[in-house]
Amino acid sequence: MRDRWAVPVHLHRADLFLYEALPEQTRWLGLDLAYEPVPPPDRFYDHGHEIPVGTLTVRVHHTPGHTPGSVCLQVDRHLFTGDTLFAGTVGRTDLPGGSYETLLRSIMTRIVPLGDDVVVHPGHGPESTVGRERLANPFLQVPYVIL
Repeated sequence: MRDRWAVPVHLHRADLFLYEALPEQTRWLGLDLAYEPVPPPDRFYDHGHEIPVGTLTVRVHHTPGHTPGSVCLQVDRHLFTGDTLFAGTVGRTDLPGGSYETLLRSIMTRIVPLGDDVVVHPGHGPESTVGRERLANPFLQVPYVIL
């Protein structure tokens, strides 16, 4: 994508080890696919950074847990949560550097405070809202959530 559309690669520094291991990750899944080494990231971002994209501003929310450098990207009242938060569940934490406690803390301190009306667009599955997940997602309820 970087070469084809001349778009920069943005990454949270805490995920650099995973990014650099991308060619080997298919073997972690039992696949034997050939990949070229990945190009170095053009920019590292962190919580609170803003990235202009045309007329839009993308705000970065560092939400570690799925991976150490997981981020959610917010455009207006829309939050692209990747593998952090899904409709009715949360992301897996059994990958290198993942942490269930850290993931829940990220959701409760970085996502929930954004407001109930924020639309959640996960990396997989249907969209939801922060409010719907706050009220109905079993992983965000006691005894699951880390207080």
